[in-house]
Amino acid sequence: MTVTRFEDVEFGEDLPGFEPDLGLENVRRFAKAAQMVAPRFIDHEQARAEGLPGAIVPGVMSQGILAATIHRWAPDAKIEKLDTVFRAPVRVDEAHTVSAVVTDIDDEARSVEIDLTVANEAGETRVLGTATVRFG
Repeated sequence: MTVTRFEDVEFGEDLPGFEPDLGLENVRRFAKAAQMVAPRFIDHEQARAEGLPGAIVPGVMSQGILAATIHRWAPDAKIEKLDTVFRAPVRVDEAHTVSAVVTDIDDEARSVEIDLTVANEAGETRVLGTATVRFG
């Protein structure tokens, strides 16, 4: 469901979840565009040589995925703040699910607070976010 008006937001509402494309080619494209072509992001073997389990998703890409989750739900809303906690690496070429829920509504400011989570297939939380989103 897409939300276009502040009045349509409900406390406790789950935003539509999705599985972002975290395939190696997509992460490579992002890393190149963001000028973050460090081996840990674009090559599994070189990431393992650095002591990682394989290539990992850049943190800024994970934040972008959180922001995309919000804008899929409310395309015209303004993200005023997006606090992010990186609990563990998001591994490239592994399925992850993004979920989010409205945790507060401020009628006076016409804003909402949203908690967001990126979890792997085992259900382990890799990235947490809290966003303040304002409606016009």
